[in-house]
Amino acid sequence: MRASIFAAIVASNALLSGCANHEEPARQALAAAEASLAEVRVDAAKYAPEELQQAESRLARVKEDLAKEEYKDVLGGATQLSKEAATLKEVVTSKQTQAVAATHEWESLSEEVPKLVQAIENRVHSLSAAKLPKDLDKESFESAKVALQSMKSLWAEASAAFDAGNAVLAADKARMVQAKGQEVIDQLGMSAV
Repeated sequence: MRASIFAAIVASNALLSGCANHEEPARQALAAAEASLAEVRVDAAKYAPEELQQAESRLARVKEDLAKEEYKDVLGGATQLSKEAATLKEVVTSKQTQAVAATHEWESLSEEVPKLVQAIENRVHSLSAAKLPKDLDKESFESAKVALQSMKSLWAEASAAFDAGNAVLAADKARMVQAKGQEVIDQLGMSAV
């Protein structure tokens, strides 16, 4: 009986020392992974909120594992979290680059597109007060008027998106207005603006 008690004590001491041996590496791995995530957190909240939420969820699970003293799970989770933080950093950098490019494109489009819309509006206004040319039927003219209103609405959305800090969406919508404008110019028989 004494031998089995002694064996149980030795086994539990070995188990405790084994757990203690894993605790510090687990804490260090978690701290490093958490620091990696902290570096990218602010930008990720703006440029990659969904991916950030996934990483934050993993961080919470790893902290739970640490509280349960499941150190091997902490080590594995911390390693995965570090990988997610690195991927998140790449996503953020990519989206920041896209935003810069879209901002430059917006600067150009914000000068060109309003002129295009104004030219079409002037043409529609002048045709409304006169007899339609032979190469433009009433149906095409009405279609162009509807397209003009659609362009104005889409341009307002583009401007609002840019004002809200979403240059990528703003540039996408502005390109749509520009493309639609070219179609309407052709439809109305106008020369290029």
